[in-house]
Amino acid sequence: DSDGREKYSLANFKGPLGIEALSKPVVVFFYGGQGSPSCTKEAEAFAEAYPEIKAMGAEVLGISRDSQEFSQEWKAEKGLPFPLLSDEDGAVREGFGIQKDLFGLLDGRETYVIGKDGKIAMKFNDQFAPEKHVDKAIAALADL
Repeated sequence: DSDGREKYSLANFKGPLGIEALSKPVVVFFYGGQGSPSCTKEAEAFAEAYPEIKAMGAEVLGISRDSQEFSQEWKAEKGLPFPLLSDEDGAVREGFGIQKDLFGLLDGRETYVIGKDGKIAMKFNDQFAPEKHVDKAIAALADL
């Protein structure tokens, strides 16, 4: 993660012995990169909604191609309460099948809600409405 201390896997959020009732839903948002106005808006919107998301029993993970060091600095600068993960080689992004936007110029902005059962409950893609990702994630969590 951006603190450089922990490696994350969706298995981190599975309950003991795989018990679904003790598992956590996870909101995973992929964004282009720290520092851009829209990525900043999205991360800050997730930070503002973080207490509500946690109260719903879920966790939030942000993923970009930025380096671990840059992610750590940006997380501290913005006071973000959730882990920011580095996907410098794009392998995680590729694994989720996220396409580039705007004629291949921008990394796709996609948010997923993964239920306690490990299945994708919601997928949302909108490059130009970053705050909408939070609203869609909260609505999907409420439906779980």
